[in-house]
Amino acid sequence: MFLYLIIFVCTAIVLYFKWCYSYWQNRGFPYVKAKTPYGALDSVIRTWKQSVGIAMYDIYAATPQHKMVGIYLLNRPALMVRDAHLARNILTRDFNSFHDRGIYVDEIHDPMSGGLYFLKGQQWKSMRSKLAPSFTSGKLRGMFGLIDEVSHRMVDYMKTTLPEDGTYKTVEAKHVFVTYGIDIIASSIFGLDVNSFKDNQNEFFALSKNVNENSYRGKLRITCQYMYPSLEKFFQRLGWREPAPEYMKKLVRRTIEHRDKHNIVRKDMLQLLLQLRNTGKINDDNDLEWAAKKTKDDLAAISMELIAAQLFIFYVAGFETSSATIAFTLYELSQYPELLQKAQEDVKQAYEKHGSLSYDAITDMKFLDLCFMETARKYPGLPVLNRECTEDYTIPDTDLVIKKGTPIIISLFGIHRDEKYFPNALGYDPERYLNKNYEEAAFMPFGEGPRHCIAQRMGRLIVKVALAHVLTNFNIKINENPVEIEFDNFGIPIMPKGGVPLLLSRKTETMKI
Repeated sequence: MFLYLIIFVCTAIVLYFKWCYSYWQNRGFPYVKAKTPYGALDSVIRTWKQSVGIAMYDIYAATPQHKMVGIYLLNRPALMVRDAHLARNILTRDFNSFHDRGIYVDEIHDPMSGGLYFLKGQQWKSMRSKLAPSFTSGKLRGMFGLIDEVSHRMVDYMKTTLPEDGTYKTVEAKHVFVTYGIDIIASSIFGLDVNSFKDNQNEFFALSKNVNENSYRGKLRITCQYMYPSLEKFFQRLGWREPAPEYMKKLVRRTIEHRDKHNIVRKDMLQLLLQLRNTGKINDDNDLEWAAKKTKDDLAAISMELIAAQLFIFYVAGFETSSATIAFTLYELSQYPELLQKAQEDVKQAYEKHGSLSYDAITDMKFLDLCFMETARKYPGLPVLNRECTEDYTIPDTDLVIKKGTPIIISLFGIHRDEKYFPNALGYDPERYLNKNYEEAAFMPFGEGPRHCIAQRMGRLIVKVALAHVLTNFNIKINENPVEIEFDNFGIPIMPKGGVPLLLSRKTETMKI
């Protein structure tokens, strides 16, 4: 009987997966044959050879004949959209049919999952409208001093690592700019005065090590959050919580209590969220008062937990993507002497026009804007865009129907590196955006439509400030034997394996910025 039971269970499992993996075939969609039991995530979870973004890119590259292709995330049918125009329609014109990301969120039982990026439906819409005033030009101008102060610390640190005689030395740029990004977020988002260049054991820097953890546990959890949210919800209900969000909640509570007790006002993101908590709104640029006095004793437009959730998502998204963009941009410029010269001249002209490295000077650096765009194309911060079909949707010009609840995967890494949309896609051509030498519909580094990245302007500012300081203070040696950067096998963002090496030297004469 025991043998019969084993045979029955094994047969049932086989039939179950056979039934699951016939979903797309039965509906007439092109599909990728699944590897039992992980499907398209086999190289992510079982063999641990690839990150999610690269695994999805491989599927994109292997199916050029299709506009969309059915895949399986474990036993979960999902649709990969390969056509840039269809992807853009999903994100913009047909947004009402795809208004949720379909990733893990459970703000009732797990308030730290209630960040703007994860929220669904009306909760997302309400939070988005409340946070939108946080990233206006006036708010960014107010935060500029905090960002610039950290950039000077970065330059001082880099100078201590380079020979004083001006000889070149290899610097692992990603580590330097991760430290810069963390201190920027600590200062401009949380109002914490840390100097991770001098003390990389501080609690804020230590927190970053738990965010993109290079371990099987960390990889499994981040994969589940984005690709199999019901399993992540199961882990949470079991009490298996991630340490980083819980620590962030304690840190935010302590900081808020300290500000409330001592009536501290700073020009940072936390201060704006305290405005929202106390007054029900964030002031617009016509009212640059940063204080957050309560209008009613019992008013609480947003809870402490939701404040912590918003700050946590800005922390996670901010330091990793910004640092990678800075490092990748300098790496690419080190391979193209004419582009490096244009970038240096762009910084010099803006400085001479404004007399200092001010907010307005950074805004005037137009060639750096083009470099920022090209880096964001070739190395998008998020290599995949997630959506969930929220109502049955017929694909235009076909009789194929995407059923409600179906996960949608857009391989942004694949689209951005597709020669069909971007000629010389593996090259680096910032001026393609001036010459219109690309398919505009395919360029979506920050998403598109109502759920595009709310903080993209702040990200651009952080990146450009760092680039301006590095180009002003250091020489970059041209790499005569460039190689493509290899990507690591963990994390949702694109992570350079072994970092990003740059040959740098001190400049003997620099502008005083």
